[in-house]
Amino acid sequence: MRYLTSGESHGKQLTTIIEGVPARMPLLKEDIDESLLRRQKGHGRGRRMQIEKDLVDIVSGVRHGYTLGSPISLVVRNDDFKHWLKIMGEEPIEDDAKIRRVVSRPRPGHADLNGALKYGHRDMRNVLERSSARETTARVAAGAVAKTLLKHLGIEIVGYVKEIAGIKAKDNVELTMDERKEISEASPVRTLDKTVEQQMMDAIDQAKKDGDSIGGIAEVYVEGMPAGIGSYVHYDRKLDSKLVGSVVSINAFKGAEIGIGFDAARKNGSEVHDEIAWDEERGYYRKTNRLGGFEGGMTTGMPIVIKGVMKPIPTLYKPLQSVDIDTKEPFNASIERSDSCAVPAAAVVMEHVVAFELAKAITEHFTSDSFPQLKKALDEYREEIRCF
Repeated sequence: MRYLTSGESHGKQLTTIIEGVPARMPLLKEDIDESLLRRQKGHGRGRRMQIEKDLVDIVSGVRHGYTLGSPISLVVRNDDFKHWLKIMGEEPIEDDAKIRRVVSRPRPGHADLNGALKYGHRDMRNVLERSSARETTARVAAGAVAKTLLKHLGIEIVGYVKEIAGIKAKDNVELTMDERKEISEASPVRTLDKTVEQQMMDAIDQAKKDGDSIGGIAEVYVEGMPAGIGSYVHYDRKLDSKLVGSVVSINAFKGAEIGIGFDAARKNGSEVHDEIAWDEERGYYRKTNRLGGFEGGMTTGMPIVIKGVMKPIPTLYKPLQSVDIDTKEPFNASIERSDSCAVPAAAVVMEHVVAFELAKAITEHFTSDSFPQLKKALDEYREEIRCF
């Protein structure tokens, strides 16, 4: 499985093309729309979420509710494009900087300057329109297809917020998957800890009032992945490495950790590693899950737990200083429409990029031309390793 996305933040549409999804898998428009709408929620979101109503149009690869095995094309149209036609249209226009709304002042923390240097763009709108987090809409659409595949295979996944601006949610290891989904979905900041919910909202409101932004930590939790997915043989086949890479590829994410992560450096080995046990019903399992469902680059069969660190959004309403690339004079960086905190939405994005990597790993491990074949192979494998 693989996917490509295309489209600009204020362009006509965002497009996702997914290849390698097994044939004869149930897939409905509603499966994708639900994920897209979840991405738009969250306390601290900006006006863009009020303008756009992200709904998908499946334009290929699905017939009568089932995948065909051919590439799946998904389109999300930008309702706001009608206001940006002159600025973002593909037809040539007179070289009028006012019409084009030329950006020559790069924003610290964005891709603006580096992208302009790489591609030679004097108008950095050519960079910021694609590097915008709006692109994550297309990635969530791809992840929604992957989540559907995983769900039909008995693998469930959910993302939620662990921390915003230093305000930490307590660990809720005793919660079931259904409880994690229900509680996080009901929370304006997508946290599982009701006691810190208002504090997080207050911090977001204060940042907005100050013209500033704040970041945080999101966590994704997965149940149902069988043991042995991934590989210890080569570095580029280690599944935990692929998950970390997918998380850090999300806009504004600067790090990831699995299980207790960096805290393992501060503990003794006896406090880090998970003892192995066996029973007839479960097969092999771990008494604890400090390593977050991975050993040796492979799944252990325990829940996968991965965290991602999102920095504060760099677009500020009290902008930082920058340099105009035309005049070389110092200026305050330009302002684009933005959120004061997008961690709740980023938790949804993270959930979906992780889902895609897991679905990809499953389809690589088992025969996957058709979904019934894939499901049969996985069911047989689960029974095989249970009795091993």
